[in-house]
Amino acid sequence: MKPLETIGAILSAWTGSVAAAIVGGFDRLVSPRVVRLIEDDKGGFAVETPARPENVPARVAFVDGVLSASDLAPVLRGSRVEIVLQPARFLFRPLELPARAADFLEGIVRAQIDRLTPWSASEAVFGCSAPVESGADTITTVIAATTRKVAMTYVQAVAGFHPAAIAVCTDVAERNAGRVKVFEQKARGHLDAARLSRALQIGLGAAAAIALLASISAAYVADSVGAQEAELARQISARRAAIRSGNDGDRSPIAALERRKHETAASVIVLDALSRALPDNTYVTELHLAGNKLQISGITSDAPSLIPLIEQSQHFTRATFYAPTTRTPGEPGERFHIEAHIKPIFAVGT
Repeated sequence: MKPLETIGAILSAWTGSVAAAIVGGFDRLVSPRVVRLIEDDKGGFAVETPARPENVPARVAFVDGVLSASDLAPVLRGSRVEIVLQPARFLFRPLELPARAADFLEGIVRAQIDRLTPWSASEAVFGCSAPVESGADTITTVIAATTRKVAMTYVQAVAGFHPAAIAVCTDVAERNAGRVKVFEQKARGHLDAARLSRALQIGLGAAAAIALLASISAAYVADSVGAQEAELARQISARRAAIRSGNDGDRSPIAALERRKHETAASVIVLDALSRALPDNTYVTELHLAGNKLQISGITSDAPSLIPLIEQSQHFTRATFYAPTTRTPGEPGERFHIEAHIKPIFAVGT
């Protein structure tokens, strides 16, 4: 189970990082409007926007955890709201660290937050100012921290207006550290990192299942096609051997040609035999030769006498009329229609 758990952890970390990168890129491309609520000495907030429309209130009151001002909802909805609280609500601690710890600053502070502040990591929210070099191999940062309860009081008040994101900040006066963000919450919309990570995991699982089924199907089809090819090759080899040896019986091409030679009459021989059998006063106008059957039609002076003449020939048998004999005014004789069977073997000159 440990290898599977390791693979699952690696995939989870990978999908999480990919989802975070996608969400971050989307946020950079589609940046919401920034609205800042800057706390004043009276506990209310001044509203600051990049461009101040006429309907944006100049000040928002905050009483009993509720923000109240006219036309506030259209201003905050879909925006990134930065709540800038008074420094008096925070605890500030300078922290000196090795220079190489700059890339892991947040994790280091989180691990020591219970030593630096009166609160544990689950009770506190904190932020760090940009590190400043304080020596050859050291950096200094200022930590701003407060309780999660204080931060969430303002976050919940703003969340009712459905902003795209909420951040809690404060100004750090020590060493001109500037503004520090201690908390941020994004709305769980359609492009949420956790949800996108799960979707990526499901997609990878589905792709792996499809690939496995495809490989199994390909192996089965390859085996089946291989067996069919082997059987066809065997039959072709056997047929070639039979053709070379001439021992394929009735199905041999040589035997088929020999059988056709004896069973099918040559057209020239049939015509010669028919001209010998018919009298001089008989004219053939149509002749059809199909296999071993001959059909002729034409004009003669005595149609019934043709039947015995044709049957007397050793080349024909079973002569009969296949249509009525007729006489048409203007014709020199009777129009006849006779069919006969051809004997299969002919010898020239007989």
